[in-house]
Parts: sequence; structure tokens; C-alpha cells
Amino acid sequence: MYIRTRLTEMLGISFPLIQGGLAYLARARLAAAVSNAGGLGQITAVTLGTKEALVEEIREFRRLSEKPFAVNIALGRLDVSPFIEAVIEEEVPAVTLTAGNPEHVLSKLEGTLVKVLVLVSSPKQAKKAETLGVDAVIAVGMEGGGHIGRDDIGSTVLVPEVVRAITIPVVASGGFMTGSQIVAALAMGAQGVEMGTRFVATKECVAHEAYKKMLVSAGVHDTVVIERSLQRPGRALKIPYALDILEREQKGAGFDALLPLISGAANQRAALEGKLDEGFVWASQAVGLIEQILSVDELFDGLKRQMEEAVRRLNGAITL
Repeated sequence: MYIRTRLTEMLGISFPLIQGGLAYLARARLAAAVSNAGGLGQITAVTLGTKEALVEEIREFRRLSEKPFAVNIALGRLDVSPFIEAVIEEEVPAVTLTAGNPEHVLSKLEGTLVKVLVLVSSPKQAKKAETLGVDAVIAVGMEGGGHIGRDDIGSTVLVPEVVRAITIPVVASGGFMTGSQIVAALAMGAQGVEMGTRFVATKECVAHEAYKKMLVSAGVHDTVVIERSLQRPGRALKIPYALDILEREQKGAGFDALLPLISGAANQRAALEGKLDEGFVWASQAVGLIEQILSVDELFDGLKRQMEEAVRRLNGAITL
């Protein structure tokens, strides 16, 4: 199956699917498997810790794949200049920028061949990104796992709003798990889809098996939004640790009191070490659609079958 959209043409991929940035988890093996399957794999940058570690992952990717890929850089409060330097020096084809204003980073990428995609959660942010000269935006709805927008706008509303607001390609993100949802996103005007949580439950992902199994067993009601009181809401699996965070927020705990509970170290303990009683893990509201842990190739094969089935249903239901 080859699907031609503005996104696939721009990135040089054959299937309009981007693997999410997945803090701590988006490593070379997973990214290479996604890119080899026709999508765009991503390597996480900031949670690797150093420029040297990122360079090592990029080179490992290239030992595993000759396909295009991206590096995800979460802006936050850190100086991400070393990671941008690695992207430029290693001639990475694309970068996605999340969790902050990308303006100061874009100037460093001027004059390079790096394609830049920016995560947005509103039409206003999308318009701003377009004026800054980015190549595409990723519109994330409130169903997504990890940090989401503050406005609680679902993907089926947000995506067409963003498509209508800008002229550059839009990638739909937040709650996407199936091939029929990819068809729906394309029908709404998106040029592709980003999936995060679904790729955690793959054999190539470094996430702990306990995390993966919990994703498979969870239902659509098994997530909660934490950190809303800090103005940076994020959707996590509804486990006792996350519920404790939520309860402390509701009782008025501030940033300093919450920091030990919501730190990257706490996320890492749970996601990589499987210590789910000592940390939290991110998950999309659509987690209930995950039925089993698959290889990336098996996942892509299933998505393509689902897309074909969805198109057949439409052809049987719609007369133009």
C-alpha cells in the first residue's frame, strides 16, 4: 500500500504515519522498525540526556535503516542547543518540536534541509507556527497520551479547525490507534497521523513489559489527566500513583510539592523499570483499542487491512 499525501511527499515516506516522540522510549530500534515499515520513526532527544547519546542513537538508527526519520525535541525549560547541533551535524531529515515556543530554535535551523514539524493544540498556535515558517504542524487532541492542550478540544474537532486555519500540512494526533481512524483523519483534511501510545505496546519498544501489558488490559476509562493545576495537563494511566498525584493537586499542592512525584525520574521508573507503584506512565484515552503487543510490521499490516476495510465500507455506503 502506497498512500500519497503532502506529508508523505514532503518526508519521503510511503505511509502517512508518524511514531510519537515518546520520552525515554523512542529509541533507534523502534524508530528504524517504523521507518522500514513505511512510516516516519522518531528518536527522543532530551530524555537521552546528552548530545553524544543522541548522536549514538542517530547512528544506530542508520545501521538499522536507510529510510527517513525524525528527532523529537521537547523544548521545556532546558537549553536544547546541543540537540539541535546534533540534528544539523548528523543531517537528520526532520525534527519535531514539542512542549514550548519553537521560535528560538527555528532560527538555528534556518538554511538547513531539516523539515520542521511543530506540535500545536489550537488553531491560534497553528497559525503562529505557520507564520514562523515551519513545514507542518501536528495537531494533538485532548485524547492523547502525555502532555496535551489546555482547552480540552477533541481531535475530531481540533483537526478540521486547524486544517481550515492554515495552508501547510496538518498531522492528526491524539487518540489514534486504528486504520479506520487514519482514514477518518485523511477525510478531515489531515495529511497524516501521529500515534504514540500504540507504539509503546510493540515488541521493538524498550518500555517495560509490565507497562505494555497494562496498556493491553486497560479500557477507555482507565486514564486520568494530571498536572492540570500546573497549567501543563497530561494524560496518564489511571494507576494508584497517578491518582495520588491527582488527589494532591485537588488539595492544592503546588509545583514544589508535586515535583518529586511528576519528575522524569518517576516516569522513567515506571516506564522503563516497570515499577508502577513508584511512578506514572502516559497513555492515550484510546488505550482501550489496543488488543495485543505486536511487532511494528504486524501493526502496520493490521493498520493497512483496517484502512482497506474502512474504505470498502465507505464505498458501500456512499453514492456520489
